[in-house]
Amino acid sequence: MSLPRSALALGVELSAAQADRLLRYLDLIQKWNKVYNLTALRDPAEMLTHHLLDSLAVVAPLRRQTLGQGGRLLDVGAGAGLPGVVIAICCPELAVTCVDTVAKKAAFVQQVAAELKLPNLRGLHARVESLSEPYDVISSRAFASLADFTAWSVSALAPQGVWLAMKGKRPDDEIAALPAAVEVFHVEQLGVPGLDAERCIVWLRKKTA
Repeated sequence: MSLPRSALALGVELSAAQADRLLRYLDLIQKWNKVYNLTALRDPAEMLTHHLLDSLAVVAPLRRQTLGQGGRLLDVGAGAGLPGVVIAICCPELAVTCVDTVAKKAAFVQQVAAELKLPNLRGLHARVESLSEPYDVISSRAFASLADFTAWSVSALAPQGVWLAMKGKRPDDEIAALPAAVEVFHVEQLGVPGLDAERCIVWLRKKTA
């Protein structure tokens, strides 16, 4: 199945330029992987499903959440930029910052932004706990427990902001371990073409008094 058709199955209509950028992004991961260990996956077909399509699965839910109005998104523990770079390519209305504690991974995202001409994307070498400028959405993909993810990034969450945590199967134990100040307002099941595994988004926000 072609990338545009797979994306359509996920509710995302890609322009020719976006599809081209996504494939060039995969090429850049493969190129940099030879020198920097950005991702454990090496097989191009696996990278397409496990990285690209898996990240594309959040685009339609994210647009529904932000109503396509733009804003600022922080991708925590972004690594090679998944899903942050994919979101930046598909949602030019969003300003996307990919933060990672590993300098070479942040540098890679900066390189992607330059090579693919993505003015709405930046890579940031920092600890998320040190960030305080407000973001409307804070995302993570297989990053940490929900309690740790929200605790480490809460200082960067805008007053009406939300957390978007990509998980495998529904993490009921992690949800149960959340502090009283954080609430889950939606768990969204995802189906990723070609990926025989459970995926979901856990949407969270600060509980209002």
